[in-house]
Amino acid sequence: MGKGKGGKVAKLPKTKCCESRKKCGRCPLRMLKEGTLPAGYTVKRRQLVRLDGTKVTKKKLVKAA
Repeated sequence: MGKGKGGKVAKLPKTKCCESRKKCGRCPLRMLKEGTLPAGYTVKRRQLVRLDGTKVTKKKLVKAA
């Protein structure tokens, strides 16, 4: 079967904030504030980090979503 209509794709956060005045939709700071950051992640010093201390990579983010 194919993909269903109206399915939502999870927005994945960037691994580092771009520090622009206008925050993009994937900014980890914005996602933390809105509460849309994936479970087990937080932001420290404008960088996305895992709560358990493992390194964050784009590949691991895709698997988690």
